[in-house]
Amino acid sequence: MMKRRSNANGRARDSANNTTPSSTSVDEEVAWEMRPGGMLVQKRGEKSDAPTPNLRLRIAFGALRYEISASAQSTFGELKKVLTAETGLQPGEQRLLFRGKERENGEYLDMCGVKDRSKVVLVEDPASIERRAVEMRRNAKIQAAHRAILDVSREVDKLAEQVSAIEKSISNGVKVPELQITTLIEMLMRLAIKLDNISAEGDASAQKNLQGKRVQKCVESLDVLKISNAKVKPVVVTTKWEPVVTTKWETFDPPATTAQWEFFD
Repeated sequence: MMKRRSNANGRARDSANNTTPSSTSVDEEVAWEMRPGGMLVQKRGEKSDAPTPNLRLRIAFGALRYEISASAQSTFGELKKVLTAETGLQPGEQRLLFRGKERENGEYLDMCGVKDRSKVVLVEDPASIERRAVEMRRNAKIQAAHRAILDVSREVDKLAEQVSAIEKSISNGVKVPELQITTLIEMLMRLAIKLDNISAEGDASAQKNLQGKRVQKCVESLDVLKISNAKVKPVVVTTKWEPVVTTKWETFDPPATTAQWEFFD
């Protein structure tokens, strides 16, 4: 009998020991909730009717200082969205440190011990700094390409005017010196080489191709004009010589005058 009771007690003790971990695991379960912005945060307990206090936070970003007002029950991720308007950094480019520790987006301010006038350090993400530097170098390269293409475009405009003038002269039957046409072709070819040496992408690449087509069109026009110019016969201008007629003038001598003197005694 004693043995049975001990076994029963033992079973009772075992069952009690078995139920204890299960209740502990239930207590340790953490609930999560999805915020409207798509952020997954730890679910808070039942909200009380007491108003949520607003905190004035001091944000240190390098040598810059900001003062931000935020709810005590807001998350660090929501705080990053507020700082975007102040700093221009996107939330993904920000890292917030409080008490020397980087805070996750889903952590609440009050649960991390943030109080009124607390200091939060903002640091730009190193990967974001590297991306920004790469973007700045890329933009500088594009701007340099635009300036180089613009300079070539202005030179092409001047040479295109000379091509039009040569075409007009030949169409009027005026022969143009062949050296003038050859020199224009060489100048256009130098511009074509200059365009090829410009590294461009995007819109700059389209402008580069456009100027290249203009240069090619001018060269082709000069090749056609060179053939037409060879067929133009030079116009010889002759002038008729006329003898110079000199007019002879007749001169008359004035009549001789004699002076009459009157004598007085």
